[in-house]
Formats: sequence, C-alpha cells, structure tokens
Amino acid sequence: MRVFGLPVPFTGERQKALNSVTENRSGWFRLFESFAGAWQTNTVVSRDLVLSYHAVYACITLIASDIAKLRMKLVEKDESGIWSETESPAYSPVLRKPNHLQTRIQFWEAWIISKLIRGNTYVLKVRDNRRVVSDLYVLDPTRVVPMISDDGEVFYQLSQDNMAGLIGDITVPATEIIHDRMNCLFHPLVGTSPIFAAGVAATEGLNIQNNSAQFFGNRAQPGGVLTAPGAISNETAERLKTHWDANYSGTKAGKIAVLGDGLTFQPMVMTSRDAQLIEQLKWTAEVVCSAFHVPPYKIGVGEMPSYNNVQALNVKYYSQCLQSMIEAAELCLDEGLGIGDGIKVGGKTYGTEFDIDGLLRMDSVSQLEALEKAKSVLTLDERRRKLDAKPITGGNTVYLQQQDHSIEAIAARDKQLIEAANAPKPPVVVEDPANDNEAELQAAAALVEIQKGLFR
Repeated sequence: MRVFGLPVPFTGERQKALNSVTENRSGWFRLFESFAGAWQTNTVVSRDLVLSYHAVYACITLIASDIAKLRMKLVEKDESGIWSETESPAYSPVLRKPNHLQTRIQFWEAWIISKLIRGNTYVLKVRDNRRVVSDLYVLDPTRVVPMISDDGEVFYQLSQDNMAGLIGDITVPATEIIHDRMNCLFHPLVGTSPIFAAGVAATEGLNIQNNSAQFFGNRAQPGGVLTAPGAISNETAERLKTHWDANYSGTKAGKIAVLGDGLTFQPMVMTSRDAQLIEQLKWTAEVVCSAFHVPPYKIGVGEMPSYNNVQALNVKYYSQCLQSMIEAAELCLDEGLGIGDGIKVGGKTYGTEFDIDGLLRMDSVSQLEALEKAKSVLTLDERRRKLDAKPITGGNTVYLQQQDHSIEAIAARDKQLIEAANAPKPPVVVEDPANDNEAELQAAAALVEIQKGLFR
C-alpha cells in the first residue's frame, strides 16, 4: 500500500503496534470541568456554546484575522547571515495559493482558528511528482487522531475529508502532516485550547446574558408574592399562580390586576448589588481576554490606554499575544516544506517569514520621523519602499551629511595623532642675545640701497 507516493506499512503487526495518544485520557480532551466533580453536578462547559460568547468570539477572530492579514514571505539567507525576500518555483506558489479552495488569508485564518479552538492544527501536505509540496489543507481536528508506535514513531489517523481529497480512513506518517499545537499541558502531541481556562467565565457570561434577556423580556420587572388572608389549598394556589403568569407576566406585564377575597400582591425589589450585571459581564470578558492574552480594549472591553502611541500599543499586543503563534507557525511551515536555517536546498538556505510591518505600522508622522532617523542605516530606495514609493536614480546608496566621517577615517586620524604625540621631539636651539637685532639691521640697509637707486 502506498499513500501520497510513500510506502505505508500500516497492515499486519504494524497496525497492532499503533496506539492513540488520547486513549484513557479522552476525558480532559472532550470535557471541561470548572472544579472536581462538576460533571456529576451537570456543571459542564460546552465548547460550541462557549464560542457564542462575545468575548471568546472576538478574541479568536481578532487573533486569526490579524495573523492572516500578514503576508507570508519566502526568504533566503546570504553568506553574511542576512535574510532577504526571494522567489523560488518550488516554494513560492504554495505560499501564495495554499490550495484550490482557499485564498492565502482564508488558509491562515483556518490554521489559527483551529489552533485556538481545539488547541491543535493539522495540515495535510500534498506533493507533486517532484516530491515538492504543492498544496496544503487544514484538516478538521475532530477527524485526526495522533498515534504512536511501539518504537516511538508518530503517525496520524485521518478520517474521510472530501475537501482535502481523503476518500476514506487512512493512517499517514508524521512527515505528511504539519502539526501546530498550543501549550501541551497533558501530552506532548496534544495542545490545549485557551478555552480550557476561559470556558467557565464564558459560561457564566452566557448565563448572565440569558437571565438578563428573560428579565428584560418581563419589562425589567422582577416577580412578586401573591398573599391570601387565610389558608388556601394547593389546587387554588396553583390555579392563581397559573392565572397570574398567563395574564400579568412577559409581554403582558404592567396590566391592571383586579384582586378580590383579600388577596394582595407584593412585588420583589432587586438590590443595587444584584443589578450590577454590566460589571459582572465586564469581569467575565476580562477573564476571557487574559486567557487569550488579548488586551481587553482590543475587543471593546475596558478603557483605552490614555497615552497616544499607536506603535507602542501594537508592539505590546504583538509581544504578549501574537509573537509566539507567528513564530510557531513559521517554524512548523519551514519543517513542513523541508527548508529552514541549517538546511541547504540547491546550495541555498530558504525560510518563511510573516511580514509584520503591516501589523506594527505607525501613524504617518511617526513613520516619516523614523525613516528620517534611519538614513544612516537604510538606502533612500529602501526607505521609499516602506512608503510604497518607486526607486529613484541615485537612491541605492546611504546618504550622510558632509561632517559625518566613516569609522575607518576616524581611526586613521586617531592613529596619526597618537604617532605624532609619541614621536621624538627636536633639540631646542638657544640663540645668542647679541644677534637679536641682526635681521633688523639687514632690512634697514636694504631699504637704504633701494632709496639711493630711486633718487639717482
């Protein structure tokens, strides 16, 4: 049997040697408990229901869209160790168009969303006749099971997935899967979603919203107590309750009730503490943000920072939330394509890199000031490229003011000064005081001779 051009010895004794990494551990993978024994008391966090909470949805979509909008570059390392963008017929096409169903942005959104929701992203590699990766498909994580053989090799059991071209259940080696995973709290091959930590807060927030919807559906009026002057039977009490609910609650709340036989209605009053739903909702949303490492103001929760520095805010958001996911995706993609630092392909070293300039973009004034200060580092064309401006004649050089000197010239000047200071000094000549006026006498005699010649 051959899968994707590779021999797959997954029959006979080999099949018996494969064990799922989630066997005897699937409880934590499918069930989230807020405390020990929560499942027995029906206090269970539903992953699908939690996704409908606004803070969870906002964090996931924000992170996924911010990373997906960054352009993936193919870079090459030169002899000096500098990475610069390049093109390659083997790797550039799959970076621009990962598969026939998704654009580059849609592909990376699916990658990051799968990682955030399930804690794992499984990408199937499809190779051409050159054994070069030509297509990448993000698989449904519920259809993938990591397997480990007795000798420690890793395989992946894949269920049918028509989008990726899998027409049946197969098992493939780890060389055909790119596995990007979140923090592995329980097993090195199984990542844990942030929902594992944010699920309880999100469930609480949903319960608050549902209760608020019911409360305000009753015109923001709480219930009350219907009191009779004497003892009444259970049947009478149930009849009165049913009649009251049917005629004076919900959309009928606020209607005039006519009471007889000494019946009185005493409405319940909400305390100010019970009515602080906004503060409780804000707290649950902030807990969700902390689990996803997203600044709360990014999703409209909490106050916007007072200082006006767009780049500083974006750098903080990048460093605490996006950087680890971006670098993990780059490394996984390098290994999946068979490139990276230390790997030579045709005598060249390739790698992949997200273009984060779009993420850390400054305001126009700060950007121009930064480019002006970078004139001693970047050429004029390189600075113009940051502004999407075309190269100009003479722009492929670094310009400096005339008073600026190179380090070599300064070093040569210092060397000359040191040599002059250390050179032996000439002997001091002491003149005879009697000859101090000799030069003056000679000059006066010459002047006399000139005057004689003029008056002859």
